[in-house]
Amino acid sequence: MAPTWGWCAVVMAVLWLVFCSRGQGDSGTEEYLKREHSLTKPYQGLGASSSGTFWDITGNTMVTAHFVRLTPDLQSKQGAIWNRVACLMRDWEVQVHFKIHGQGKKNLNGDGLAVWYTKDRMQPGSVFGSKDLFTGLGIFLDTYPNEEKQHESKKRRYTPSTQRIFPYISAMVNNGSMSYDHSRDGRPTTIGGCTALVRNLNHDTFVVIRYLKRRLTVMIDIDGKNEWKDCIDITGVRLPMGYYFGASSATGDLTDNHDIISIKVYQLTVERTPEEEEEDVQVFVPSVDNFSPQGDDLDSEPMSGVTLFFISFFSLVGLMVLAVIGIIVFQKWQEQSRKRFY
Repeated sequence: MAPTWGWCAVVMAVLWLVFCSRGQGDSGTEEYLKREHSLTKPYQGLGASSSGTFWDITGNTMVTAHFVRLTPDLQSKQGAIWNRVACLMRDWEVQVHFKIHGQGKKNLNGDGLAVWYTKDRMQPGSVFGSKDLFTGLGIFLDTYPNEEKQHESKKRRYTPSTQRIFPYISAMVNNGSMSYDHSRDGRPTTIGGCTALVRNLNHDTFVVIRYLKRRLTVMIDIDGKNEWKDCIDITGVRLPMGYYFGASSATGDLTDNHDIISIKVYQLTVERTPEEEEEDVQVFVPSVDNFSPQGDDLDSEPMSGVTLFFISFFSLVGLMVLAVIGIIVFQKWQEQSRKRFY
């Protein structure tokens, strides 16, 4: 029996919903692509003053038919791309398709790129091509180990629990008062991170940043297997609405090409319990629950056996000298005490 027009309409409606959204059945979350926050090929009118584009470019950013190059493989360059539309979504996901490549060998390349969700936009600076003391969220794909190189000459090293292998992805939430310590690769203010070997790969590389119910999740797909791997998972992250998405990059003495192929932003819809709704109050200042900047957690170079021997030997000699001096002083005191009786 031929299907009725009613059933055809139902089928078409279901297909349309599937086409327009990406359902996440396991978590009960649905994702809807937001074109006003997304950047995809072709990049028509990118950076122009017309109202037909939603993105601005700054610095040395170059637009081609296949990618947006934030910085070329040249020294002392920086560039950025910023969304013109403020994000008014409570829960969202950003998927960035990028490529980092260049002529430099391992640990002779730099500096990396950043993905932003911040209050201010279009402000160049020292943090991967964007301003320091920012307000919001920064995800940093750092390709050069500044701290490690500085401490090699001081014979200091990391413990297995604190060592970072670069390239390294880290996250920072800032209320505008904390400076990103570039010499320490942002270690004091990092809320989480992971190693991500993303340079000079022949396959596509992606990073996804998800903000859902005050939970920040960062995952990577860099192995060419179309599989997401966990990188950062932090609860108690509080980000205001009305901030802007962006990406920036910078080179110094060391260089790389930093390319953005696409940025896709999705609105997340998820059911909340009445208790969750009551607790989910509006946020005005970015923060992370129970977070405080870290101190210097590097261990000094362990002493050799010979060094320990000499330290122990001279410590023992010092104690013996102090004991002899104490005995002499005591004897002198006794002699003086006896003389007072005569």
